[in-house]
Amino acid sequence: MGRRLEKLFHIQEQNSTIRTEVVAGVTSFMTVAYIIAVNGAILSTTGMPYEAATIVTVICSFVGCMLMALWANSPLIIIPGMGDNAFFVFTLVFSLGLTWQQALAAVFLAGIVFMLTTVTKGADYLLRSIPKSMINAMTAGIGLFIAFLGLKNGGIIVASKGTFVTLANLSDPYALTTILTLLVLLPLFMLNVKGSFLIAIIAGTGMGTLFGIVDFSTLRDFSISFTGYGELFFALDFSGIGTLNFWTAVFSLSMVIIFQNMGAQLGMLPDKSKFRKSFQANSFSVISAGLLGCSPTTTAAESGTGIAAGGRTGLTSFTTGLLFIPALFLIPLFKVIPNSAIAPVLIIVGCLMIQCIKEIPFSDFTEAFPAYLMMAIMPLSFSIANGIAFGFIAYPILKLISGRKKEVSITMYVIAFFFLLYFILGSI
Repeated sequence: MGRRLEKLFHIQEQNSTIRTEVVAGVTSFMTVAYIIAVNGAILSTTGMPYEAATIVTVICSFVGCMLMALWANSPLIIIPGMGDNAFFVFTLVFSLGLTWQQALAAVFLAGIVFMLTTVTKGADYLLRSIPKSMINAMTAGIGLFIAFLGLKNGGIIVASKGTFVTLANLSDPYALTTILTLLVLLPLFMLNVKGSFLIAIIAGTGMGTLFGIVDFSTLRDFSISFTGYGELFFALDFSGIGTLNFWTAVFSLSMVIIFQNMGAQLGMLPDKSKFRKSFQANSFSVISAGLLGCSPTTTAAESGTGIAAGGRTGLTSFTTGLLFIPALFLIPLFKVIPNSAIAPVLIIVGCLMIQCIKEIPFSDFTEAFPAYLMMAIMPLSFSIANGIAFGFIAYPILKLISGRKKEVSITMYVIAFFFLLYFILGSI
């Protein structure tokens, strides 16, 4: 078995081990397993059957992870994205007025556009045309986004009517569990203890039990019915193809998934030489999501947890993908794990990612301000795509104002124009 895995994933070449990769895969799964329970609930608001939407979430996560593992040998994790499912529901269906079947057709076509970018020289051309300050800002911004997600989910940062967000009462059991779990995780992580993230998640669940924030009522029912999934499979409807709203949906969705995933992958991939195939795997997964009956799949920001745990090859994503299948029947068990047990992992991963901020030339305001804007907008708007859009629009504007327009590639001007159009169309 070991030889087969080595031949398939070239683990030793990446200075890793089978054990490290498997632990990294389990760690990634623990941080993204919430999508199984959450995505179906969000998609069901469009009229999709809840159980069918839950089943397709698992199927698409499995397919995405397998594509990433076997095609790209990449440790990144592919799941239906939280921002993407909201875009699918609230923009494509509720705002643009598409049926969920027509929205699936839009997902499929956006996936085709994404795929054409990855299999041609489009992706390489984009990489050469995007300034390094923008790429580093994407990484740092995603780090801030992940950290904010951890602080929010862990109950440390809460909503406030007066200031939008504020520090929670730290004696609150959710916040207290997060803080204590972080105190357990920090020394384990700094001492390079293998499986430190998993140990902390288990410890956090135990502490959450003591503080009474773990709900064991979900363990009463482990049943699931596959009846109804046929309503989603190949349900995409192209009847709206002649309407402006349909193509607005395809265009805006294409912009979001291409640049959101480019930013996430460039920010997290340990080996950037795997980017092209990893990007391709991502595009194929979006196409399959449209066919299978799901909102767009995306490179999960939580992939960083597996990478931080030592994941370097496709065995990490392969392990995560395999775990999605039995997890479908164990949803109540994973619901037991409180967000407070997972939040400290996200907080530490955010710190690791933000370190590339030192590569941004802050002495040059035309480089610094777009990067700063990108990093600020991502967590504050709770959207990686919005942050990238603001940064890409600001960059050419500042270069033009300063009389340095020659430093901006034609591609950057085009991207800025389309992101501006994306915001205009999104506000109609």
